[in-house]
Amino acid sequence: MLKTVPWSEVIHAAPQVAGTARRLWDQVARKSGGAAGMAPDPLTPDEPQEDYFGTLVMRVEKNEMSLADLRTQMLQASEIIANMADQNAQLIAKMDVARKRMLWLGVATGVSSILALVALALVVART
Repeated sequence: MLKTVPWSEVIHAAPQVAGTARRLWDQVARKSGGAAGMAPDPLTPDEPQEDYFGTLVMRVEKNEMSLADLRTQMLQASEIIANMADQNAQLIAKMDVARKRMLWLGVATGVSSILALVALALVVART
């Protein structure tokens, strides 16, 4: 049954999927230390009191960059999932074909066995 799986296609696509997964994992691991899950920097007391607007603008820009990075990571993850889903669909289709072949082989074996038993019975009856 496993002989019918398109292993050449699976093997050919595996480095691409693994490489993309590795890049995604590296990006998530690299960025998780700095941007994700950290509280915003509190205002330091030595900053001038009139620079609240500048600080807020800087925080908004930082959040927008983090959001853009998260969107990129989400797109990369969805691409990996799509590739894996395509490969899964191919494997399922090949397994369905193999299942049908096994069913036909089982039927053919059953019919052949019945014919062999009938032939054996005829030979025994003639002797």
